[in-house]
Amino acid sequence: MGKYADAHRRSLSDPEGFWLEAAEAIEWSRTPTRALDDSRAPLYRWFPDGELNTAHNALDRHVAAGRGEQAALIHDSPVTGTKTSYTYAELRDAVAVFAGALSALGVTKGDRVIVYMPMVPETLIAMLACARIGAVHSVVFGGFAPKELAARIEDARPKVVVAASCGIEPTRIVDYKQIVDQALRTTRHQPEHIVILQRDAARAELGERDVDWQELIATAKPADPVPVAATDPLYILYTSGTTGSPKGVVRDNGGHAVALAWSMTNIYGVRPGDTWWAASDVGWVVGHSYIVYAPLLIGATTVLYEGKPVGTPDAGAFWRVVSEHGVKALFTAPTALRAIRKADPEATEPARYDLSAFEALFLAGERLDPDTYHWAHDTLGVPVIDHWWQTESGWPISANLRGLELMPAKPGSATVPVPGFDVQVLDPATSGQLPRGREGAIAVRLPLPPGSLPTLWGDDQRYIDAYLSQHDGYYTTGDSGFFDEDGYLFVMGRTDDVINVAGHRLSTGAIEAVLAAHPAVAECAVIGVHDELKGQLPRGLVVLKSGAHPDEATLHEELVAAVRRDIGPVAAFRDVTVVDALPKTRSGKILRRAMRGIADGRDVPMPSTIEDPAVLDDLRPILRPH
Repeated sequence: MGKYADAHRRSLSDPEGFWLEAAEAIEWSRTPTRALDDSRAPLYRWFPDGELNTAHNALDRHVAAGRGEQAALIHDSPVTGTKTSYTYAELRDAVAVFAGALSALGVTKGDRVIVYMPMVPETLIAMLACARIGAVHSVVFGGFAPKELAARIEDARPKVVVAASCGIEPTRIVDYKQIVDQALRTTRHQPEHIVILQRDAARAELGERDVDWQELIATAKPADPVPVAATDPLYILYTSGTTGSPKGVVRDNGGHAVALAWSMTNIYGVRPGDTWWAASDVGWVVGHSYIVYAPLLIGATTVLYEGKPVGTPDAGAFWRVVSEHGVKALFTAPTALRAIRKADPEATEPARYDLSAFEALFLAGERLDPDTYHWAHDTLGVPVIDHWWQTESGWPISANLRGLELMPAKPGSATVPVPGFDVQVLDPATSGQLPRGREGAIAVRLPLPPGSLPTLWGDDQRYIDAYLSQHDGYYTTGDSGFFDEDGYLFVMGRTDDVINVAGHRLSTGAIEAVLAAHPAVAECAVIGVHDELKGQLPRGLVVLKSGAHPDEATLHEELVAAVRRDIGPVAAFRDVTVVDALPKTRSGKILRRAMRGIADGRDVPMPSTIEDPAVLDDLRPILRPH
């Protein structure tokens, strides 16, 4: 850990020097002379005297440096049967024109624009156009229900909403325009204009304040980048699954650009000219950070995929995209790997494609179980890197820093804290630091580094109450885990996924790791359910691999015995059920909280982020108390 240890140590002992040096990778209209502003702690700000434009850094400066003909964006859309590529010059010009179109609609610096779009190039163009003129974009995941969209419109109060006429999924067409209209019928705030990108799959009928995208840009004049303060907001991203008033995570311009550029090179090992694919959606933080901004900030080529790259009958979609576009590194969720493994347990699909350009697989979003890690590593023959971060952090908190110093991997571990993050494991009751090997609450000592959220939109106090009040001087991540003897961080799950069995605190993530190691199990979830005697007991739900047909009684015995062997009798694990599927969000996270609520006998509404409501409905009779 030579280079890494030096970088991490310096980032904590000399954050001023470390981050001012990192800021040299960004082109500033006014170069910052200070890194950290702690005058309003715990509301910290980065590069307070700096000025820049994020879109200029993502596009214009690469064109000026002679990279204008390099591919900036590759759009691969199996749902429409099309593939489109934009060079840096073409993408800059398209962004400049749409920025001018927004300006013509009255959008100015500081105004908000809601972007409700599918995975098409125009979504990135709209985001970057907002950044170009200093407007604040808020992307809402395409296909979110009217109620969720309305809550975000009410909170952000946008001057303009940019939407498509529809989204195209493998099995259906989603009428975006109808969802927008329905949402606006319930909001007090009314945007001045709705810009509609018409798609041939389902064209929308336009109303009085609706504007056709193509007609709008036909007469628009390209807009130049507008310099903004480093501390000015770039975007608002509402956390998924919020109830009541949504929590709008704010990302600033300066710290965001510096952190993402640093991460792309030092964590992911991606450099100018490389092709990179983050297999996510722009409605989630991964899409913001690593489909749009980070790869473009450093001059790489980013892949935008429209469709579901995982599922039947095409278990080879990932490998086709990697092969066809020469992807150097891929970032996806463990859920995707488990789905691929379930559909192709013998790993026949990767062998059909030329993966010679492929160098690394990055996984995040939920815990990577060791069995899936080993399968991916053995199948692909490249480093498989688990890393951990959150919507709020905006970039990795813990990772194996491939670009700085690749370290030996440990299955089940997110490796080590990233420079800038002072990660500690605390006793939930006393806030004292726990020794290595002891599981507790994962927290980050303040200040958070550049790129992390500085606050919540319009509500500093809610930010303090929600994240900074539980442990004095720390940001509370809400995750539980431990450091091992080598300083590797193991993130075991949300703190509310820690169950109390007869006074013993047990991580459901640890039990899941045991179940997932069984050769017949494709994926699993463990939840705590109420027990009159022991307080809580763990309950397991497992999905079998494709082609696996074990005797259920034997499987039950083997899984119970494995947990008893690896966790101990203290787990009191006896309840495990084979199910067809687990309920997940559209970003691939398993809905453990919803399952817990049903198991506790509560009337749990259908989560707004759920991918397939029928899966949760099918599980209700199984989960409901006996």
